[in-house]
Amino acid sequence: MNHPREYRGLEVIVLGLARSGVAAAKLFHQKGALVTVNDKKERSACPEADELEALGISVVCGYHPDSIVHAGVALVVKNPGIPYSVEPIRKALELGIEVVTEVEVAYQFCEAPIIGITGSNGKTTTTTLIGMMLDEAGLSPVVAGNIGRALTEAAPEVTAENWMVVELSSFQLKGTTSFRPKIALLLNLYETHLDYHGSMDDYIASKAKIFANQTEADTAILNWDDAVCRALIPTIRAKVFPFSMKEILAYGVYFDEKTGALIYANGKDQAVPFMQASEVGIPGSFNVENALAAAAAALTVGVQLEIIADVLRSFQGVEHRLELVKELDGVTFYNNSKATNAAASIKSIEVFDQKIILIAGGLDRGSDYMELLPTFRERIKGIVALGQTKEKIAHIAELAGISYRQTVDTAKDAADAVSQAVQLAWQMSEPGDIVLLSPACASWDMFPSYEDRGRMFKESVHNL
Repeated sequence: MNHPREYRGLEVIVLGLARSGVAAAKLFHQKGALVTVNDKKERSACPEADELEALGISVVCGYHPDSIVHAGVALVVKNPGIPYSVEPIRKALELGIEVVTEVEVAYQFCEAPIIGITGSNGKTTTTTLIGMMLDEAGLSPVVAGNIGRALTEAAPEVTAENWMVVELSSFQLKGTTSFRPKIALLLNLYETHLDYHGSMDDYIASKAKIFANQTEADTAILNWDDAVCRALIPTIRAKVFPFSMKEILAYGVYFDEKTGALIYANGKDQAVPFMQASEVGIPGSFNVENALAAAAAALTVGVQLEIIADVLRSFQGVEHRLELVKELDGVTFYNNSKATNAAASIKSIEVFDQKIILIAGGLDRGSDYMELLPTFRERIKGIVALGQTKEKIAHIAELAGISYRQTVDTAKDAADAVSQAVQLAWQMSEPGDIVLLSPACASWDMFPSYEDRGRMFKESVHNL
């Protein structure tokens, strides 16, 4: 897309209010565009509408008018979560009107070099770690995107003296055309969000757009152990800087199983251990993997190994990601609400040696969840299932031979469903057990977000 200043006097449609939509609408309005914001939610559910209308921005709530997109529209900016199948977007594409997400809009304003982080799992933890490492090194990072502030709100305020550290979803990346991060990270790729993308090929292609506009002057950091990530290397023009938990690399950062060390290899026959994996402040091998990815990014911008190691030792995790909630009568409760796919739940379960009572279930995206079966057999003592997928999760538990199985069948609202699930898990548990919320599903069947789901879980635990 063009810079927003070039849309002065032209009609721009913003689909979806929320945080990113409001910020994008304000930006284009400030640049003189004729902005209309459209959200299918009822006006009562759009508290931002009054603020935008006070600025002179047109807002239409409750439905998508047939005429909202027409041949005179210059650009459509969509909320990342709105599918491309909705009528206004389908019509825009038929008319040849460009459809972008706020990532593309923000990029046009951003004077700072960008570190973009994407992947199926681990994005928020890795993004947070990179921000902390750069901050400790005095490099003035601004963390935004799916974590922190909306990109279109933060980007116009940064300067070339900053680094923009951005968590990016496949939804956001799919709607980009010229977006070019100086450093791009692809952490992993698992089957997820197929209800939105329609196929794994489209999901992979959307993630791969993080590398699409990079040049030889840029850096692409990717997971050497992930076959799908490695298969993208021939398509990447940037310098590839990999990380690995399984292989010794001549160039990159890796975990040495023999010594237990995290090692930086500079490609010049020098491999420098910079800390022990056991020193990483958050549990789980997947978090060591996240630590390697963050270290790779920090090294690329010149952060010293000592600073990287200090941050990794002191970091205590991010809310809703294996977050310790409480210990009660010998039973320990963990909130891992961010585990919105089966792969993330499996990794969180594997962290613990204790017996686990698992609370799982949520939005049904069509998966059969059979990949959970081996882990359920080996690790799970009891299951409490809720949400749209509760019967599927309970079925996997039955196949795994788990005798302690419950589903939440009658709840007056989402908070009541979580409260019932916590009560049932508590009743199943014994001293020494772990009660783990790790849903393996997105939250949108009952909750506005995984954050809301996690907060309700924590509140229910504290009310026991």
